[in-house]
Amino acid sequence: MALLATPPHITARHPASASRVPGRRCFPRAAPRSAASGGRLLLRRRAMSAAGGVERSTTAGAGASAGAPPVPPSLLVFSGGTAFNGVVEELKKVTTRVAHVLPVSDDGGSTAEIVRVLGGPAVGDIRSRCLRLSDESTSEALSVRRLLGHRLALDPSEAKLEWYQIVEGDHSLWDGVSRPYRETIRAFLVYFHNEILRRSAEMFCFTNGSIGNFFFAGARIFFQSLDAAIFLFSRVSQIPAESLVLPVISTNDRLTLGCELWDGTIIRGQNEISHPSNGRREVVNKDSNSCTALPSRIKRVFYMSSEGSNLLHEVFPEANQTVLEQLSKVDCIVYAMGSLFTSVCPSLVLRGIGETIASRSIPKVLLLNGSHDRETAGLSASGFVTAITDSLNRTYGDPHKSLNNQPKDYVNAILVPKGGQVPLDVENLASQGIFHVVTVESVHDPKVGVIFDPRSLIQALTSLISEHMDARLAEPDHVMENVKSVS
Repeated sequence: MALLATPPHITARHPASASRVPGRRCFPRAAPRSAASGGRLLLRRRAMSAAGGVERSTTAGAGASAGAPPVPPSLLVFSGGTAFNGVVEELKKVTTRVAHVLPVSDDGGSTAEIVRVLGGPAVGDIRSRCLRLSDESTSEALSVRRLLGHRLALDPSEAKLEWYQIVEGDHSLWDGVSRPYRETIRAFLVYFHNEILRRSAEMFCFTNGSIGNFFFAGARIFFQSLDAAIFLFSRVSQIPAESLVLPVISTNDRLTLGCELWDGTIIRGQNEISHPSNGRREVVNKDSNSCTALPSRIKRVFYMSSEGSNLLHEVFPEANQTVLEQLSKVDCIVYAMGSLFTSVCPSLVLRGIGETIASRSIPKVLLLNGSHDRETAGLSASGFVTAITDSLNRTYGDPHKSLNNQPKDYVNAILVPKGGQVPLDVENLASQGIFHVVTVESVHDPKVGVIFDPRSLIQALTSLISEHMDARLAEPDHVMENVKSVS
């Protein structure tokens, strides 16, 4: 089959230019306000052009033909694989020009079993986001999504029997999947299965296994490339070409996350930080708040060698160059709600991320959690900002690699779910240089409590981008820039 014989083309990557843009300005001072009223907000100006990494808005008289439809905004979202998934569908209605940046250090659930037996980076969060972005417009697209989103039974014997039915092509999940798709998907599932059998010393546990994770792992091992596996998965699930799912670290190796608490304690492994299992192999309940409290607050997260257990084993992987390129040209940067220290911060501590974000004069928006979890117990809104700032500045790492940027260089707006439990300390935020705080309508989730209403959140985010672009267009320097570009 040609698809298996020839690895897919992966776009060449080049270092991003991250020079500081002159004339950077913060949002105007504004009191907290609500963004829940009205219908869907429309962008009133065209999004900034991404050409050459230069921030430049395109108006109808400069670079765009009269009457041309407005270009939707481009965003880069730092998130994990769970919390932000709830608003992806609503975001797709506004723009598909989104770069989703995800960590590859998750070591819980079925991902942990794949990493234990086969090694390599964790793909669970990436698979989860890819499924959310996948096409649903045809019956076959829905069948493919159902297959790749399926999880095996919790009982080990039932799970193994079901897996054999799937890999042999006899399971009802294949119904509605055409022969080309069936042969492509099944080929990589078979390859994954063969890789497991080759590790005869390790007994693989199929309990609650994700078929999408198995497909992903098979493709990654076959191509020896995480980027190629994402490319294949994106094409099979028909994700829009302008929607990017990016691992923050492009690697074929296992990555281990560690954290240092303020009392000096070192915790190894993402799952042990957020949802400890006490060494038991069990399904991770990411909605549970019943975990024992940490003995001290988290000071920082960092990467460590796969055999390491203390600060002497800290390693410094390089950020994915494609992430840096996208950071240098998108219209808005979003720090999504979710597990702050194990989902968002692992993407922020890498060299080059803080430098590039600080250089941009665009909306940089924090989506505040509606409730606390094990990682953020006791933190206020300004505490979230401090954690993000310290991560991007690499404050508590190697002093020769740290930055000294201000909080407002990284966050200049906060969206807050109405009725949330995280204290909104406006005065402390103001001292950090953050004055743009917007309250957004919320809903109550029986598992996690207060969360953003997806439609209201995307409306508020779209409005915020539009306001910023209107302000940019009104600047004299910006008007002269457009005049020069026309002449």
